[in-house]
Amino acid sequence: MKSLEELQAIYRLPLPELMHRAAEVHKAHRDYSDIQRCALLSIKTGGCPEDCTYCSQSAHYDSPVTRQPLMTVDEVRDKAQAARDAGATRFCMGAAWRSPKDGPEFDSVIEMVKSVRHLGMEACVTLGMLSDSQAERLAEAGLTAYNHNIDTSRRFYPKVITTRTFDDRIRTIQAVSRAGISVCSGGIIGMGETEEDRLMMLAELSVLETQPESVPINCLMPSQGTPLQMADEVDSIEIVRLIATARITFPNARVRLSAGRDRMNRELQILCFLAGADSIFFGEKLLTAPNPAASADAALFRAMGLPEPADCATTTCH
Repeated sequence: MKSLEELQAIYRLPLPELMHRAAEVHKAHRDYSDIQRCALLSIKTGGCPEDCTYCSQSAHYDSPVTRQPLMTVDEVRDKAQAARDAGATRFCMGAAWRSPKDGPEFDSVIEMVKSVRHLGMEACVTLGMLSDSQAERLAEAGLTAYNHNIDTSRRFYPKVITTRTFDDRIRTIQAVSRAGISVCSGGIIGMGETEEDRLMMLAELSVLETQPESVPINCLMPSQGTPLQMADEVDSIEIVRLIATARITFPNARVRLSAGRDRMNRELQILCFLAGADSIFFGEKLLTAPNPAASADAALFRAMGLPEPADCATTTCH
C-alpha cells in the first residue's frame, strides 16, 4: 500500500536512479528474463452500451468497428490452439458487454474458459461487471484471471465514462477476488489525465484487499469516431516512468506492456522492459486495435538476447 505522496517521490526520481531501483525490485521478486506472451481475442465485438470515450466498440459513437456476435466455443478453441502453438501461455478473451447476462451466452463463455484451460494455458476474460454468482461460476470453470481495468483515477473517471461509476469497477474486482480468481487491473494513459491521476490510479490498486496479479499499462489508441480520436501521444519517458513506478509498487505482479506498442519504436519498448514490464500481447490485433507483427516481436526479442516467440500466421493469431 502506497500513498500518492510516496508514489510521487518514486516517480520523480532522477531517471537513472528510478530505472535502477525498478530493476533491483524486479530481479529480487521475479525472473526478469521471463516476459510472458499473451494473446487477446475479441469474442464478441461492438455494440457495447457503455460510453467509454476511448472505445471504438461503444454503441454511442460512429466508429468503423462492425458488430459481431459471440463466437462459438469451437472457434475460440481453434484460436487458442493457434496462439499456444505460437508461444502464448495466456489466452485472454474480451466481450463488449456492460455485464454478461446469465443464460446461453454466459454458458458458452464458461465452456470457452474450460477449453482454454484444457489446452494447458492460463485463461483470462474481460466481460464487464460481474455478480458474485457469475464470478464463482468462472472460478469453478478454472479461470486464471479476470481483467477489469480501473482505467484512471477516481476523480478523473467521470470525464471518461458516465454509464458506470468507479465504485462499480471496484465492486466487480472485489467479487472476482472473493471467488478466488486473480485480478488483472491497470489503466489507460493519454486520455487527458494528469501525472497525478496516473499515480492515483496506482494508489487505488495498491489499497485493494487483494492486490492485482497483473497490472496492464495501456497507451491510448485514438479510435476514429470516439471523443478521444484527436488525443495527443503520451511522452515516451512518462510511459517508462509509470512502468518503473508500477514495478516498484507491485513487486510480485506482472506489469503488462499492453495497448500502444505498435506506436513505440524498439528502443522505447526495451526501456519499458528494463523498467520492469514483463508481459506483452502478440498478434496483429488487440481486440480492435493494431499491434506489432509477430516478426517484429521476434526481432525485438532477438535484439534483447531472449528466446524468440514463435512466428505465427496473421490468419490465426488475431
